[in-house]
Amino acid sequence: MDREKSTPTILLIEDDEQLSYLLSQQLQDDGYGTLCASDGVQGLAMVQQHEPDLVLLDVMMPRMDGWETCRQIRQISDVPIIIVSCRTTELDRVRGLELGADDYVTKPISYLELVARIRAALRRGSRPLLKTQMTVVDDRLAVDRTLREVLVDGQPVPLSAVEYRVLTCFLDHAGRTLTHRSLLVQVWGWEYAEETNYLKVYVHRLRKKIERDPAHPSYILTERGLGYRFQGLNLC
Repeated sequence: MDREKSTPTILLIEDDEQLSYLLSQQLQDDGYGTLCASDGVQGLAMVQQHEPDLVLLDVMMPRMDGWETCRQIRQISDVPIIIVSCRTTELDRVRGLELGADDYVTKPISYLELVARIRAALRRGSRPLLKTQMTVVDDRLAVDRTLREVLVDGQPVPLSAVEYRVLTCFLDHAGRTLTHRSLLVQVWGWEYAEETNYLKVYVHRLRKKIERDPAHPSYILTERGLGYRFQGLNLC
């Protein structure tokens, strides 16, 4: 089956049956296919079995909470994950992103906002890979864009789908200062233009994976008050 031409399937992992039913009906009315799981254990099994196009994930659930569910999904899949939770602190949002979620939406839910974020996440997931190309940054760091593989000292370093998009955005604009807003719009979509916390989390994670000394980065430089700049690319 050609997944790009099929109806996107959204998996709702939510223990509130009434909310799950209402969201499922609204999403179906908007043309999406839906699957529902009442806890993290069931949801993880459904990710493996059905390979949904996107996951809406609650945090407070029986048997396996959303944090652990998110972590385990990321071990087996790059499917976009949007956490939908009543936990509203910045620490909760950062924790969700660090575990691999693509987005974090708080309850009570604005359905229109949720659908906008779903559409943005699906757009990002459907972007085609760049043409065959090996980008050599220096004698330590290289990116194989065909295989979507990052090599540090010749060894592959696993990146999440969002981490990879952030890195390739930097590579495509090497040597230029990218504002927070520009990066957010290019990687996440215009709906995320003000979500600066997203950048902080993903830049921190990227630095830990590719920099010799993440505390004193040599690739991803902070331009205070503006954004970030990637340097070191041999081709620029």
